[in-house]
Amino acid sequence: MTILIEQPDVNVPQWEETKVLAPENNEEMCDQLVLDGGFVMPKEIADNDGCVKPELLVSNDEFIAPDINAFGQTFRDYNAESERQKSVEEFYRLNHIHQTYDFVKKMREAYRKMDRVEMSIWECCELLNEVVDESDPDLDEPQIEHLLQTAEAIRKDYPNEDWLHLTALIHDLGKVLLLPSFGGLPQWAVVGDTHPLGCAFDESIVHHKYFEGNPDHNNPLYNTKNGIYSEGCGLENVMISWGHDDYMYLVAKENGTTLPEAGLFVIRYHSFYPLHKSGAYKHLMNEEDKENLKWLNIFNKYDLYSKSKVRVDVKKVKPYYLSLIDKYFPAKLRW
Repeated sequence: MTILIEQPDVNVPQWEETKVLAPENNEEMCDQLVLDGGFVMPKEIADNDGCVKPELLVSNDEFIAPDINAFGQTFRDYNAESERQKSVEEFYRLNHIHQTYDFVKKMREAYRKMDRVEMSIWECCELLNEVVDESDPDLDEPQIEHLLQTAEAIRKDYPNEDWLHLTALIHDLGKVLLLPSFGGLPQWAVVGDTHPLGCAFDESIVHHKYFEGNPDHNNPLYNTKNGIYSEGCGLENVMISWGHDDYMYLVAKENGTTLPEAGLFVIRYHSFYPLHKSGAYKHLMNEEDKENLKWLNIFNKYDLYSKSKVRVDVKKVKPYYLSLIDKYFPAKLRW
């Protein structure tokens, strides 16, 4: 791994931080929905807005979402009384105040240069052992544990979609932004739920009240439903709050990944909970976004609910994931 010593100043303010089926098999194809890139969405999932019905999971021995997290509380409960919840709320206070349109624009310009570190995907996975996400009320394990839990759960239920297995493995790698070699950004600029900038902050966003301290909140250019955008413009044209999602998306694109667009969509928007949990901002989506969202809805169940104390045998699964990395990425990437 080569780490470049000199880094440009990004001027981050130092605020406080607390079976693709053959075409001739028409009978089989009529039961499935083919998404962008030729990937197949089972009909029973497509008919349920991209969600797997519980009865299907039980009958097929697939991954079952647990009722409570590792702390004995319901998942994504931001109101439960605990010390961790207090730190999570403080995180969102800082996030909502400081994530502005101008800040995100500056971060994207600085980080798309990819001039900080050169290393492989697996090396980055190992680096993530040093990271704990302070915005997550459900997880206090090193991030590598969560990546493998998510990837292995998806691999069990979707054995033929190897691109989705790899997407699950790498979806959180952007959290290395917290480390000094990547700029040592504060937590509020790396993790947490994401949302659009340049238009009104939807009420479904966690701890919405803190947006009152955001300069964009009172900007007439940004505080209407559409803001600077037009309906159906496509999420590709919408500025989303800066963090590990957008950074890893940029890393993949700039390094010429061959992952399908659905995989890149999952990486870029997996923290966009106002959209895929609450249905907010759908008026900004185009048709391609709507197709890719179906895969994101599938992925999200595993991303959220596979956070458990069950350990994954890294040595046993590593060769498989190395083969996927070699298939979809170059040996070394610029970060």
